[in-house]
Amino acid sequence: MIDWNVARSTARRLMRPGPDLSAAEVEEVVAELREASRIAETPVREFTGLTPAYPTPVLVVDRPRWADANLASFELLLKPLDARLEAEGKLPTGLPRAVGRRVTGAEFGAIVAFLGGKVLGQFDPFAEGEAGPGRLLLVAPNVVHVERELDVDPTDFRRWVCLHEETHRAQFTAVPWMRDHMLAKVDEMMDATDIGGGAVTEMITDALPELVRIVRGESEKSLSDLFQNEQQRAVVDQITGTMSLLEGHADVVMDDIGPEIVPSVAEIRRKFTKRRGSGSTMQKIARRLLGYEAKMRQYSDGAKFVRTVTERVGQDGFDAVWAAPENLPTRAEIADPQAWVARVHG
Repeated sequence: MIDWNVARSTARRLMRPGPDLSAAEVEEVVAELREASRIAETPVREFTGLTPAYPTPVLVVDRPRWADANLASFELLLKPLDARLEAEGKLPTGLPRAVGRRVTGAEFGAIVAFLGGKVLGQFDPFAEGEAGPGRLLLVAPNVVHVERELDVDPTDFRRWVCLHEETHRAQFTAVPWMRDHMLAKVDEMMDATDIGGGAVTEMITDALPELVRIVRGESEKSLSDLFQNEQQRAVVDQITGTMSLLEGHADVVMDDIGPEIVPSVAEIRRKFTKRRGSGSTMQKIARRLLGYEAKMRQYSDGAKFVRTVTERVGQDGFDAVWAAPENLPTRAEIADPQAWVARVHG
C-alpha cells in the first residue's frame, strides 16, 4: 500500500533543519546524551523495580535518521496487512497501484517529517537487536532546540529526558510480555482493516463533518479516529489505555527521581508543561489532525492514574499492572483509577 522509498525521501525533503551546531558542539551533545542515559539507568531500576532482562542499544540520532528508523518499524508492522490484502485481491493493480503507493508514501513521509521535529526521545520496542528486540533513540537536535527554547540548564534537561526514555526501556525489556502484547494489538488493528468495495468512500463521506470540527478545535478526535471501524475503535481504546499508563508512569518517574540527579527539575517541568500547550494556530490544527494533542493528554492522564493508584493501594498494588496483560488499565480506567483498583484488587 505504501511506497517506503517515497516515504523516506519525502520525510527527508520536508524535514526542517535542526539548530545550528558546530562539529565540536555536536560531539559534546552526543557524548552528554549517552552519559545521561547511562546515569539514568540505575535510579530508574531502583525506583520502578523493573530490571531489564537484556541490554538494548542507545542511539543518538539526527532528525533524518529518526525518520528512517521509524519508517523501518512501520514497514515491518504493516507487512502482514499488505500480504493479507494482496492475498484477498483487495489491492489495485497496474498504474493505479503504482500511483496510489507513491501518493500514500508521500503522505506518510510528510507526517513523519512533522513528528520528526518534535520527538525528543523514543524507545522503539519493535526493532530487532543482537541481544533482543528494542533500541533507545535520542534525537539530539530536538533536545538542543527545546532546551534552548525553554532556557534551561542543558545538562539537567538531557538527564530529565533520559529518565523518561529509560523508563520506557525498562517497561518493555523488564516486562516479558509487553512487546508481544503490543504487537498482538497492532495485528488486531490490521485484521479489522477493510479497504474493499465501498468501505473507504463510505468512511470518507461519514468523516467530513467531524473533520471540520477537528480543524475548528471542537472535537478531541484525530484523523485516525475518523477512519476506524467499530472493531478497530475497541482495540484503539485498549492501546490508548496501555500507552497512557506507560507515558504517565514515565512522567512520574522522571519527576520523582528528578531531584536526585536533576537539580532544576521543578523549573524544567513548569516550563515544559507550558510549552506543550503553546504553538501557532496552524501548528495546533496539525497537532489535532495527527492526534498529537491526544498524545499529550496521555502523559497527564496517565500520571494521574499512576499517582492515584499508588496512593490507594501502595507501590506493590500499582505494580500489579506489570503482572499480566489483563491487568493493564483500559482507556476508561485511566480516567477512573478506582475502577481499575476494584477490578484488579477487589
